[in-house]
This record gives sequence, structure tokens and C-alpha cells, in this order.
Amino acid sequence: MRSYDLSPLYRSTIGFDRLFSMPEQAAGVDNTPPYPPYNIERSDENAYRISIAVAGFSEADLSLEVKENLLSVRGEKAATEDKGKTEVLHQGIASRAFERRFQLADHVQVTGAALEHGLLHIDLVREVPEAKKPRVIPIGQAGSATLIEASAKAVRKAA
Repeated sequence: MRSYDLSPLYRSTIGFDRLFSMPEQAAGVDNTPPYPPYNIERSDENAYRISIAVAGFSEADLSLEVKENLLSVRGEKAATEDKGKTEVLHQGIASRAFERRFQLADHVQVTGAALEHGLLHIDLVREVPEAKKPRVIPIGQAGSATLIEASAKAVRKAA
């Protein structure tokens, strides 16, 4: 029997809660790319936050783009002229370019983004349109359905 690792799909989708949790727990495999690390938090039933560690990047070095249901976060450091003057003996803070993509569920919208203390926080909310929300249909008497049809015929004759 073949086993499929669905954990990359689970980690890059927002709004598909617990959809892949069973296969992920059974596999016990962690294939998350290491850079940059991020958290996905759920603060309310329809509110989410992605926090990405972007130490060393400024707002000018980062870009966010939403196209259809794909959120792309890019980071690229501008070249500095100080590199020739200093010698780095150990570089533990990565400042390489990156692109991280997140697949968004239907009706999930980005509401804002903020950079604070080396973390890029992206706030998301799921706003389901009224037409897509479940609605309760009242169950009436058998005679009430004929009244609706009769009143509809009366409206057509009056028009």
C-alpha cells in the first residue's frame, strides 16, 4: 500500500481546518521548509493570523500579493554598500530572499498586515456571503403551500 504525505497541503492552506489532520498524525512526518519559519493561528471561528519570522527585513523588503486564492509573501533584501567595509565572522541571521505561498479557502480575505519586532503578522477573515450561508426553511402545513401559489397567481393576473 502506498502512503501519501499530505502535510505540505495542510501547512499551506487557511480555512480548511483539520481536513488533513488524520493522515498527518498517522504519517508523523514533518517536511516543513525551514526558512522562514511561520505560525498559523486561529483567533476566532472565522479569523486567522499568519505570523512569519522575518528578522532583518524592513517593510520595503517585503511584499504581499493575493491572486485568486493564493497568498504570496516575498522577501528580498536590498543590496547594501557596507558589505565591503565589514567582515562577517558568523552569520546566523539569514537574510536570503524567500517566497512563501499559502492556499486560501474560498471566501477567506486578507484584512491587514503589520511588521513588528521581526514578525510579519497577516490577518485573515472568512466572510461567507449570505447566499452561501445555510438557512432554515420553515415547515408549514400542506394548505399553506396552496395559499402561496394562489397569491402568486393573483399577482400575475393583477399585473
